[in-house]
Amino acid sequence: MERLSKSRLTLLAIVALLPSFLKRSCYRLFFGYKIGKRVRIGLSIIDVRECRIGDDVTIGHLNLIIRVKKLEMGDHVRIGHLNIIRGGDEVHLGRYSEIIRMNEINSIADPDVVNPIDPRFLLGDGSIITAGHKIDFTDRVTIGRRSILGGRNSSLWTHNRQRTQPIDIGSFAYVGSEIRIAPGGSLPSKCIVGIGSVITSEMSTEGYLIAGVPAKPVKELSEEDRFLIERKTRIDLPDDI
Repeated sequence: MERLSKSRLTLLAIVALLPSFLKRSCYRLFFGYKIGKRVRIGLSIIDVRECRIGDDVTIGHLNLIIRVKKLEMGDHVRIGHLNIIRGGDEVHLGRYSEIIRMNEINSIADPDVVNPIDPRFLLGDGSIITAGHKIDFTDRVTIGRRSILGGRNSSLWTHNRQRTQPIDIGSFAYVGSEIRIAPGGSLPSKCIVGIGSVITSEMSTEGYLIAGVPAKPVKELSEEDRFLIERKTRIDLPDDI
């Protein structure tokens, strides 16, 4: 995506300082963004080519969303503070999903690669990204519904030298702290990933604890474990998600 012009950056900075009700109107008027009802936007900058934000979305302070071609947020999405979302063809945040704080979600612009790329970040309905994680979506990163990238300091990256491969995380997955997922790595639905694990390939067995370097299925989840990963990720999560 093209670089920000000085005039556009100045206008975005001025809009960021406005109260939320004025900010919504300015984004609609000056940038053509489609913004739903009761949306609250803090002291943050949103610079994208195409934007659609659903009803009852909350975006906190000091977030930077730039150089994204298409941004779409479902209803009741929550973005906390100090997050960076940068680049890529599409960022889709599903209904009732949440990105809490200090996360960096980035796609490299015009990467030097030998294969076709699909630079999209797709966060499923009711899924949560907690704090301090780094996600590279130079190629596609998909996280299913009601999954949690928990703890802190996990890294997902899709590029390796001049080649990229997508990353997929299934639904009802819990990924613990300081996890590394390499290009082409994937996790099945209904799994728990232990702290410090490194996923280098496709994991396909559902219902297991996955752990180790490199990671592998360790043991089948107990009934209590299954209950924990299948419970609602948010108190206000509807039953149809």
